[in-house]
Amino acid sequence: MASKSRCVPYTGPHRKLVLSFDVGTTYSGISILDPGHIPEIRGVTRFPAHEQIDGASKIPTVIYYDKAGNVCAAGAEAMREGIFETALEEEWVKSEWFKLHIRPKSGTPADITQKIPPLPPGKTVVQVLADFLQYLHHCAEAYIKNTHTDGRDLWESLASEIDYVIPHPNGWGGDQKSQIRDAVVLAGLISDTTDGHARVSFVSEGEASLHFSIDNGLAACASQAGDGIIVVEAGEGTIDVSAYSQKMSDINTTGFEEIAVPQCHFYGSTFVSIHARTFLEGLLRDSNYYEDLDHIVRCFDKTTKIRFSSDKQVQYIKFGSSRDNDAVCNIRFGQLRLAGTDVAAFFEPSVKCIIDSVQAQIKNGHHPIKYVVLVGSFSANDWLYGKVSEALHREGIQVFRPECYANNRLVRSQTSTCGPPVNAEELRAWEREISRMKEGMDSEMKAVRAELDLKRMECSDTIHLLEQAQKELKDVKDALRKSREEVWTLAAENKALLDEMNGVKEVLTRSRNEFQQLQRDASGLLERLGTVVLDGMGSLGSR
Repeated sequence: MASKSRCVPYTGPHRKLVLSFDVGTTYSGISILDPGHIPEIRGVTRFPAHEQIDGASKIPTVIYYDKAGNVCAAGAEAMREGIFETALEEEWVKSEWFKLHIRPKSGTPADITQKIPPLPPGKTVVQVLADFLQYLHHCAEAYIKNTHTDGRDLWESLASEIDYVIPHPNGWGGDQKSQIRDAVVLAGLISDTTDGHARVSFVSEGEASLHFSIDNGLAACASQAGDGIIVVEAGEGTIDVSAYSQKMSDINTTGFEEIAVPQCHFYGSTFVSIHARTFLEGLLRDSNYYEDLDHIVRCFDKTTKIRFSSDKQVQYIKFGSSRDNDAVCNIRFGQLRLAGTDVAAFFEPSVKCIIDSVQAQIKNGHHPIKYVVLVGSFSANDWLYGKVSEALHREGIQVFRPECYANNRLVRSQTSTCGPPVNAEELRAWEREISRMKEGMDSEMKAVRAELDLKRMECSDTIHLLEQAQKELKDVKDALRKSREEVWTLAAENKALLDEMNGVKEVLTRSRNEFQQLQRDASGLLERLGTVVLDGMGSLGSR
């Protein structure tokens, strides 16, 4: 495999159009090659309903079918607002991750197989892939016709001779390529003939990542012939690991040869979401928010998973409004709180897979390894990059992450041939396109600002409610303090009254005793008086 540091003019006798369809597990992209002189690779940036999707040339790999098996929505259309409710009402069937059904069946762990969504009833993986390729092809046609100078004439003159480049994970062999080629035929992109098949080329994730890395500085940092280089393509569905050794083919060309059997593992960022979903299912099972699980996982994918960088920081999944609260499930003001260590655990299988795979490639490559190149959309995560770098640095290996690691890596490397120079008219067309995109971005920013203003108002209302609650709490505390003082006063008065009552009792007791003594004394006096009277009467009688 030879790779030059710069593109050279296209030397073909005829103008050619090359389309690269990167049908990923979660996202797909298209790259257009318009050959001429100097290569110019362009990503398609317009798709139906694409305003709902982040990213210039990525769309979700999702298809909705009706009960009759007809395609109802695909790509960005399948993510537009209200589509979920429509799918429920119309009983549509959603198909995603379907590319994984092409995988080699041997060597795939059972737990991974169980997590791959089934295909729609009555559909084969070739049929579903063909439907999606047909959708991508229509999008590419519309984009070229609408944005390219003389786009309609270009398409009509070259449509029957378009070459197609299809990437695939490492380790996919003849059977997998045959299924993909059958899908290309079924989609109507090529004829089912030898000449038609010749218009389809395949490239492994590892080889595509190597070309991308060379274009982004790999050759400069790994310049010694004979050194080994490991390329790790961490994508949405798979992690592809390849090892190469550099050699000098001639004075202008740097060559790389494969030095170990490439590996493919199902531990891409999609499986981080799967682990998160399993955790959240257990957390929310007895909560009213269990029915919002799908939405919460999607919010995790769009924010928390992408930004996660430290297991020492608390993480939040923003999914609702300030009215959503559940203390038992750590939900407050529409945010679900997660410990950083829990989120790190979602990433751990993928981190371990990359480290173990790199070590296996080093062992089997029999070449000194100094550099590991980490590319693919999953490589954009700082936690993944940091943990892999930390582990491999201890073994004297430097992990190199190209500056454009997440931007159209596959589609740009797969179509590395030549295109025409940009003329003034075409430049103006691109300037108009950039202006249109800027206007779109300005509109999006206005919408974002409006949403932020709404959130600020919600926060202001929440703060007002908190302040009111704090005031009410203070009033309650003051009332409790006054009540406590009154109780203490009443207790003191009660004690004084008891003491006074006890004093009265003692006086009454003494008075009773004195009265009884007086009664006894009076009784004695009466007895003596009676005796005296009787004695006096006796004396008078005797006289």
